[in-house]
Amino acid sequence: MAIIHSYIVRYDSGFAPNPFYGFCTLATCKPDIRKHAQVGDWVVGTGSKQINRGGHLVYAMQVAETLSFEAYSSDPRFERKKPHLSGSYKMAAGDNIYEPTAIRGRWRQLNSYHSKKDGSPNPDHIKRDTSVSRVLISPVSQFVYFGAEGPLVATELADAGVVFSGRGRKKITDQAVVADFADWFSSLSATGYQGRPHDMLKDLKALK
Repeated sequence: MAIIHSYIVRYDSGFAPNPFYGFCTLATCKPDIRKHAQVGDWVVGTGSKQINRGGHLVYAMQVAETLSFEAYSSDPRFERKKPHLSGSYKMAAGDNIYEPTAIRGRWRQLNSYHSKKDGSPNPDHIKRDTSVSRVLISPVSQFVYFGAEGPLVATELADAGVVFSGRGRKKITDQAVVADFADWFSSLSATGYQGRPHDMLKDLKALK
């Protein structure tokens, strides 16, 4: 039985989720979703009203695989998702930021969007992110990422609760709604990376 986990993407930077290099991954933030989402479930992120994107689809991913941080860090498929802040936008947004240390249960945080401004580890983010050592993974055929350029979620789905307006997440177990959402996803006729993150567009506008 598939479930929809819906939430508001308050900070759309291409970091959480990370839609680059052929996979959509949720490796940081949202520990509750990362803990409970199972293979076959949907994770749906919609825009924030604070930036006039309420009700718009930022991304949707159907979970195809889950990995621990240790497995994610060592998997060659995700090597390019390790952050390089001096590189391109998508290189800087890498979410593969935790490497195991010699002490079991302790993690080294790579210089990333979750580090401090000087590049040093941020204990608050480390504590929250690593409270659940679990990364959600979806291949290009099972996710769509629109960023700041997504469509409004269909009215009937929004009315059924797929567009969540509160904090945390909303879990939708009604199988009719889940099936309707899967059909709507298919009707978009688009998968993979389709639009730029809100923060990227904001940065581009600031340069003009």
